Amino acid sequence: MNNSGVTVGLDIGTTSIKVVIAQTTGNQFNVIGAGNAPSRGLHKGVIVDIDATAGAIREAIDQAQEKANFQINEVVVGVPANQIEMLHVDGLVSIANQNKRITYEDVQHVAQQALSNSLPSDRDVIDLIAEEFSVDGFDGIKDPHEMIGVRLEMHGTAYLGPTKILDNTRMAIQKAGLTLREFVLAPLAVGTSILNDGEQDFGTVLIDLGGGQTTTSIIHDRKLKFNSVDLEGGDNVTKDISTVLSTSYANAEKLKRDYGFADPTQTNVKNEFAVEVVGDATPRTANEHYLSEIIAARLEQIFTRAFEPLNTVNGLNMPGGFVLTGGNAALPRMVDFAKTILGENVRLFVPDQIGLRHPSYTRAMAYAMFASRESMTQQVIKQVIMARHDDTSYVQPTSQVTSQAPVTYIETSESNSQAQGFDEYHYNSSQGNQIEQPKKGFFGRWMQTIKNLFRED
Repeated sequence: MNNSGVTVGLDIGTTSIKVVIAQTTGNQFNVIGAGNAPSRGLHKGVIVDIDATAGAIREAIDQAQEKANFQINEVVVGVPANQIEMLHVDGLVSIANQNKRITYEDVQHVAQQALSNSLPSDRDVIDLIAEEFSVDGFDGIKDPHEMIGVRLEMHGTAYLGPTKILDNTRMAIQKAGLTLREFVLAPLAVGTSILNDGEQDFGTVLIDLGGGQTTTSIIHDRKLKFNSVDLEGGDNVTKDISTVLSTSYANAEKLKRDYGFADPTQTNVKNEFAVEVVGDATPRTANEHYLSEIIAARLEQIFTRAFEPLNTVNGLNMPGGFVLTGGNAALPRMVDFAKTILGENVRLFVPDQIGLRHPSYTRAMAYAMFASRESMTQQVIKQVIMARHDDTSYVQPTSQVTSQAPVTYIETSESNSQAQGFDEYHYNSSQGNQIEQPKKGFFGRWMQTIKNLFRED
């Protein structure tokens, strides 16, 4: 198969590994293969056993290769939102060419300059989104390539993550026999890939109900404005079922998938099933209403803990409402239950591509889609970032890449006064180990600053 325009998204989740192979022709995004395997070596979205994770990645990759009849060598990998920070950065360079025509090498230099400022020693760059360029003081430029000028400026947002998480992810990919094309930040890639233009412009809350954690994000003005991670997810729901019904984890997971409902009010107490009880040779009988009550108790806690930080930043009344996705969102009547806590403006996103019609594939699909829609300028910036990771020299884009048709998808909006807030605070997305209590002191320090992002002038 011709690998032109092929992008492979890799989602290393707590409970499963997902792989999506997609081919982009012009503006057409087509999935040609997918694979999945149970996760190994992860805890709460973080790799704790590199060899085990590498083996699980290889298993999912092999499955996707077989289905697509395509050899996978390079992958785009999503980074979970744990402990991410956003930082506003600026770069300024002089144009060295005698004809003063701006090249991609100049874009490379201005990106390097923007990232040259001191970063925390335990943080590394996941992504850098160029919000706008200025040429000789003329701002609002999205792509400065081939323009004439003597001074090039770039204003953007850098997304930083823990160095150890990125290093361990990179090592697991390498041990799986793959090459890392680039990192993408999970909530940014998902939000800007699955939401429509209006939802991105006017503001939407995205709740990713994963197996190991729940990620709540706000996409507004086509930017990631807020992010919070709760270290509870579908795995906790399964453990609750296992504990209450005194059954094994594997059997609890099967019960959840076969008989589970998110909303107890939509179940039938007469629908009964057998439960294998640990230490008892005789199965016991339970009904779907009782099972749903166990599930709903944990879901209520998850949604309530997403509600609280959103309320703190005035994020509960976004025009786009709430969009649910992720594997845990697949429970029947999940939207109905979420509405009892979040309000009526809630919908579920499920990929509509053949073979991916389950919300657990959203992230892997979004990673491939996000990377395939990057402009040439953004690809140059990404290569600068990856050169920092690999400690290698920058490689000028090949003519094959340069000849790609321009993509009309807009990833960032024009810089405005709201973006200045990035200079004043960092978003810390993880609640750490003490998941029972939100860090009130943390929210208090930057509550007013974030509120300003959504205040109408």
